[in-house]
Amino acid sequence: MKTFFPKDPGQNRRWLLVDAADKPVGRLAVAIANALRGKDRPTYTPSVDTGAFVVVVNASKAKFSGRKNVQKTYERFSGWRGGHKILPVAVVREKNPERMIEEAVKGMLPGNKLARQMMRRLLVYPGATHPHAAQKPVAL
Repeated sequence: MKTFFPKDPGQNRRWLLVDAADKPVGRLAVAIANALRGKDRPTYTPSVDTGAFVVVVNASKAKFSGRKNVQKTYERFSGWRGGHKILPVAVVREKNPERMIEEAVKGMLPGNKLARQMMRRLLVYPGATHPHAAQKPVAL
């Protein structure tokens, strides 16, 4: 019995659509990370990027469980003295709601070059519209 190894992983990638409205960010991030890695496919290989493109809509309506809406913070550092910013969830949701989903998914991917390629295929939009209708994304 020979081991299967995908020949051209970029060939015929699927496009998946995820509606984040009223869904917990963490559980949503697990499903998105698995789709980006290709773990939901029988052709999954850890060292080969066989995942799908994932389009997330309604990112601004995603929910947090428990008291995370009040307690959770996002940090940023510019590299300069005094450039350490700590922002609560309410500010991030207002200014850049895509960041909540992107950081949650990034934390669930491995920390290597392959994960950076996978993150390029994650497309997050704060509203219900997206410009990828021509690719005919299927609901996850």
